[in-house]
Order: sequence, then structure tokens, then C-alpha cells
Amino acid sequence: MNVEMAYLLGMVLGNGEVQRGTSNTRITIDIPHKNMYTDDGKDAAIYVRASLIDIEDIIRPLVNTEIKHIPGKRSTQISFEKSNDEYITRELVRLFGAGTKHNTMKFADELFDITIDEKKSLLRGFADVTAYIRKSNIAFGQEGHHRVYIEIPGNWDMVIDIANMLKSLDIPVQTIDFGHPNFRDSNLKKYNQGQPGYWKKEHQVKIWANEFLPIGFHIKHKQSALENYAEELLTCMDSEQTHKFYWEKPIRTRNKPIHPCENDPSLPVSIRGKHFESWTQLAEALGYHE
Repeated sequence: MNVEMAYLLGMVLGNGEVQRGTSNTRITIDIPHKNMYTDDGKDAAIYVRASLIDIEDIIRPLVNTEIKHIPGKRSTQISFEKSNDEYITRELVRLFGAGTKHNTMKFADELFDITIDEKKSLLRGFADVTAYIRKSNIAFGQEGHHRVYIEIPGNWDMVIDIANMLKSLDIPVQTIDFGHPNFRDSNLKKYNQGQPGYWKKEHQVKIWANEFLPIGFHIKHKQSALENYAEELLTCMDSEQTHKFYWEKPIRTRNKPIHPCENDPSLPVSIRGKHFESWTQLAEALGYHE
């Protein structure tokens, strides 16, 4: 493992797909520009494409093959193909587990034993393809309380793996908005409107902007926004307020009605049939705790 390999691994775990053939493996990574424009009115797609030069400088020496670009309206894809027999192919596939798409992949246990710099690089690769920082990402509607959102669609293992890797770097999660009926439809409003599956949304791991600076982004407009919003945040809060894990703060709970979908078969067995009053209870049950 090295920081370049860790970065590539993070990108694939975050938003990648592995297509295994009889002799070759194709790896495709989707780099979204979720909003068409940045907060300062610039074209996000242009920033992403400009950033590809830096990204390719990191991964090209590793893969040592042609990297193809597929530009799109909402994302830009990069892909490369390697022989199944080559070391990098075997190593990447081994570290992804049995998953072939980011929503089925899992962190190999040994990734928690890599160096601090490698962990940061892995998380930076993950963030480049899954994370956002926008003016609207403020906490509690309070001006300047900026956060990074890492969005993880439907992968329960991954959301806890990310939280625990951040913890290993002493970076606290501010909150996790779980794709769970107790949080995404806590008052049964959508359920009663005939939308029982409304709650099946992506998980959102939220981190204070200044706490995320040690990770950062290679995507230029994201890094610029992170630096600006982190500076603004620190005019409203001090670092002692942001640098707290949930178990170091008073736990807020709010009584929620029992949701019929608490037994949904898509939920992990360990939490299926259980009711949660706060995200911290659910995080602890899944393995993110002191």
C-alpha cells in the first residue's frame, strides 16, 4: 500500500464499479458534479475536468495503462482496464471484498491498519467522488455552521467504516443522517401518504468543515469551498466546540412513533425490528462508538 494506491482505492470504494471478465477487469469511477454550478456561480463540470489532470497524475503510474474519460451532464467517468493476472488488479479486487459496485463493497479489515497518510489519502479519494460542501450544508440553520456531507447510498457497512476511519484519525462526525425510517420519515408523514419506501435514501455522514481540512479534496472547487467555509465557520465557533465526538456531548433524543418499516428486510439483521430515538443510538448499535 502507498498513498497513491490508497487514493485510487478510496475512489473506487466511494463511487466505483468493477467488471470482471475472463481475462481482464475494467474499473470505472464516477465523479459527480451534483450541482451544475458552484456557490460562486462557476460551472462545476469544468472544475471536475480540470481536476482530472491532478487525479490522473496520481493514478496513472499505478495502473500504467490508458485512462478513458466519459463526460456527462451530471458526472464525469474515468475507466481503465487491466489483466486479471496483474498485481494491481488482484490487490484492488481483494481489498474491495466480494462487492462489484460501491453499494456492495466493504472495507477490508487491514485498511484500518494502514498508515495515517494512507488513511487520509483513501478518505480524500472517497470524498472526491461522494462528498459535498455547499453553503446550504449548514447545521441547525445557523449562519456559518458549515459542514461536509459524505453521501453513501444504501451501504450500511460502508457508512460505519467511514465513520470509524475518521475516528482513527481523530476526526469526529458531527452527525449521521441514516437512511432509516426513524430518521428519514420519523413522523410517518410519507408513509401515511402512501410512500412506504420514502425513507430508503442515502446515508449522509456530516463533518464540520474545519475538522475535514486534514482530509481535503483533489477536486479544485471542493477544496476551495472547504477552505473558505472552514475559515468562516471558525468566526462563529471555536475548534473546541467542533472537535467533539458524540459520546463526549450530551445526547439529544426525541420521541418518535414506531414506524411499520422498522422490520423492512433491507435493513441489517442487527438493527431490524429495533426502534431508535437518536442517530447516536443507531450508530452505536452498528459499531461506531467510543
